[in-house]
Amino acid sequence: MLTILIADDEPHVVDLIRLTLEDERITVIDAFDGETALAHAEVMRPDLIFLDVQLPDISGLEVCARLRTDPRFAATKIVMLTAAAQESDVARGLAAGANHYLTKPFSPVRLLSLVESVVPQAPVWQRD
Repeated sequence: MLTILIADDEPHVVDLIRLTLEDERITVIDAFDGETALAHAEVMRPDLIFLDVQLPDISGLEVCARLRTDPRFAATKIVMLTAAAQESDVARGLAAGANHYLTKPFSPVRLLSLVESVVPQAPVWQRD
């Protein structure tokens, strides 16, 4: 079972990711702010985390940096999720500890491809 945490304050983005990825082999947990994302990560220990850069309380960059200081999350894959696509934005996300950077808007096919590359054991392409 793969567990994915999505931290984004835009419900339609959370819904798109959930509808694209969630099934009996993949559990999707949502958070609409940074504090909730940190709390869910602590309890659920997700395999993959999508973090919006612009969360209402703590930025996704700060959430990422905090998770990376905790050795329990060293192997957790983190993808920054944002509309900001400048090289400097990507550099800040990677410097905070993200494994990848996905810009909005994105297609479900791009999302599936990204998950497969970041978490190779993810069962996203083995749909029945």
